[in-house]
Amino acid sequence: MKRKTGVVVPLSALYTKECPAVGDFLALKDFADFCEKCSLSVIQLLPVNDTGTQSSPYSGLSAYALHPMYIRIDALPEFAEAYKRDTAFAKAYRAFKKEYTYASRFDYDKVCNEKIALLHLLYNFIQKKCAGKVKALAKKATDKTPAEEVKAEPQLTYEQYAAKFNGELEDFIRKNSWIVYYSVFKDLKDSAMQASWKSWPNEFREIERKKIELRWNNKAHRSSHNFFVWCQLRAAQQFKDASDYVKAKGITLKGDLPILMNDDSADCWAWPEYFNQEQIAGAPPDGENPLGQNWGFPTYSWNNIAASAFDWWRERVKCAAQYYGAFRIDHILGFFRIWSIARGESTAYLGHTNPYSSFTRTELEALDFDTGRIHWLSQPHIPTSTVEDITWNHDEATAILSTLCERVGTEELWNFKKDIHTDSQIYAAKCSDDADKDRRIKDALAAKWRDRALIEIQEDTFIPVYSYTASTAWKSLNSEEQEKLKTLFDKNSEKENELWKKQALSTLTPICRETDMIPCAEDLGVNLPCMAEVLKTVGILSLKVVRWTREWSKDGQPYVPFDKMPEMSVCTTSVHDSPTLRQWWNNEKASVEAYLQSVQENKITEDALPSKDTEFNENIASFCLLSSAKTGSAWFVNPLQDYLFLEQKYYKENQDEERINVPGSVNSFNWTYRIPVSVADLQKDKRLIERIKQVAAAHDNC
Repeated sequence: MKRKTGVVVPLSALYTKECPAVGDFLALKDFADFCEKCSLSVIQLLPVNDTGTQSSPYSGLSAYALHPMYIRIDALPEFAEAYKRDTAFAKAYRAFKKEYTYASRFDYDKVCNEKIALLHLLYNFIQKKCAGKVKALAKKATDKTPAEEVKAEPQLTYEQYAAKFNGELEDFIRKNSWIVYYSVFKDLKDSAMQASWKSWPNEFREIERKKIELRWNNKAHRSSHNFFVWCQLRAAQQFKDASDYVKAKGITLKGDLPILMNDDSADCWAWPEYFNQEQIAGAPPDGENPLGQNWGFPTYSWNNIAASAFDWWRERVKCAAQYYGAFRIDHILGFFRIWSIARGESTAYLGHTNPYSSFTRTELEALDFDTGRIHWLSQPHIPTSTVEDITWNHDEATAILSTLCERVGTEELWNFKKDIHTDSQIYAAKCSDDADKDRRIKDALAAKWRDRALIEIQEDTFIPVYSYTASTAWKSLNSEEQEKLKTLFDKNSEKENELWKKQALSTLTPICRETDMIPCAEDLGVNLPCMAEVLKTVGILSLKVVRWTREWSKDGQPYVPFDKMPEMSVCTTSVHDSPTLRQWWNNEKASVEAYLQSVQENKITEDALPSKDTEFNENIASFCLLSSAKTGSAWFVNPLQDYLFLEQKYYKENQDEERINVPGSVNSFNWTYRIPVSVADLQKDKRLIERIKQVAAAHDNC
């Protein structure tokens, strides 16, 4: 496979004089020129789908629709005339350009809302022109049009203009059937002030696709729906223009397909049969997240997707292939098995893999666990003291417990009532008039809710809790009992590996074979025994993050020698969810020390190694990039920030400001990173370009 070096960047981060507020589709052209000078042959983008009110590009409101925020308004074919003839639009546009100038991080809500408001004004002008209501200049233009000189079209009557415009929309609709459901969804969402579709009136909340189509065909809504069609048409045209330009440069544009959809998305609304609304996706407990991660996105109903010949997924891939030459499959682990959490659970602690293998009550009884012992292992047991230690009153504690629990005989011990299914029911109850006491009691009861070794997944059928060894019940078992259960769990795990392999092959094969794009996995996290085999079979490149590609079971956890990384992989110094190269060097000294040791032992460079205690600087950045470039991976694709560290003048005073996202946090900081200077300035920086070219040569010629 041809060796390539590339760069990862959020489209929103790009900064040109034409898009100072937020990066846009056409900024890719300028960026491609810069990459060509640097000998970079891959540009990887974060997802560019419409995410509505969510700033995270992984919180898709649509699997197909592009984000209208990335449209360059003054490059639209309707712009120049509207700017001259429509006073309201021209005034709003000038105000936007004046207010939304470059900032080191952009305000997602404000920029997005203002750009969409401008698109509405421009569309209103188009509608007036189609109706023959634009006959003369509204005001003699004295301001210069900010758009580049546009070749004038022949004069058309308003009937001809309307026919031409509507013809464009109709052609786009014919080629993109998803636009019907997306447009109706967006229009209803606007009417509901962006509220989730789950709060809409019954007639719109659970609606068949035929009824969606009826609403689409209702002439009363035609103009509103066509606004969204027009936005998608123009976004697609600009993105295709930019992607063709990138391709013409010999650069591979790599996209990103998030595995999951936002619960509040057009797809979950219009294709409910493909989503399991009762189960939420997430991640199991780990060192940094002892309660796991609850992502809030529904899981898939793979049986229904398979029954439709994977139409929805195959259409996603075909849609992406219009623009990309390669695509990243986000959280590919979820195609093997997803971490599934009952809707209503606030944490992911009691989640489980799906698919899963289980064992029966009969199997447990064969291991000498009787009914009482199985109950002890699978049902939380709450001592009265759990609440009494907060209330300091036995009668009050008993009264509180009796609302949610049932006493075990005459003991000071309780089980949750059978109608308690998730911890949200605990938090919905009122335990005390004292707010602080109420919260503490609920937290204590929720902790006991999680305190079990087994989950009765169906009647008389069980699976182990992921962190079963932390449970009170497990700790009460003797070593012989623990060993019996561990043996049972191990046999269960062996069965699951085959289930996961079958699931991955059945889902990934039809998706990846739909396109000529090069599939690349985001396979970080748990390393399933079957994963490498499946990726090889389907022809998917794996992902190797240098700092995490280590022999974790060995003493000192040494790095895997860089040249031993598999050819069919993408290697990178950082990812959007990790600290940058600069943060890693300055903050994770044990990892840095192991890195330096690996470079030395594998004789990657003859130069003297920097001290791990040296403050990160441009020379250390060069050392890290050049040494990592010796990877055996065919592709070496790094965040733009890590390349910009090759020039000290681009460093932000606070290194944390250079990060894209901090997982587990929801705030206005995440996903709003902007590059520190314009792309035009980067193109003029001969020293930076030369240093990046050295990195590319070190990898591509290796």
